Amino acid sequence: QVQLVESGGSLVQPGGSLRLSCAASGFTFSRSAMSWYRQAPGKERELVAGISSGGSSTNYANSVKGRFTISRDNAKNTMYLQMNSLKPEDTAVYYCNVQWTPYWGQGTQVTVSS
Repeated sequence: QVQLVESGGSLVQPGGSLRLSCAASGFTFSRSAMSWYRQAPGKERELVAGISSGGSSTNYANSVKGRFTISRDNAKNTMYLQMNSLKPEDTAVYYCNVQWTPYWGQGTQVTVSS
């Protein structure tokens, strides 16, 4: 069955960096476009970034452009989200998703606070 396991979330100070990982199994990862979403308390889940199956095409929410970088390693069936210059408004649970499917991970908490 499809499994998506996020990791790397933590408490970090404003201006700091984190790298999230999403380990995938149970499907052909290298043929699947993937996305990162986040959901802050009291808010709807929102798209953060997406990446094509081969990794050559990416897209970002305006709020994270220039600060976050999405990438993937198809040999390791893993997707990443490098987050730099973190702000308190980046605080949320971050989820990975196989695009155009109902498959989601359990999420990893990112808290940006001094």
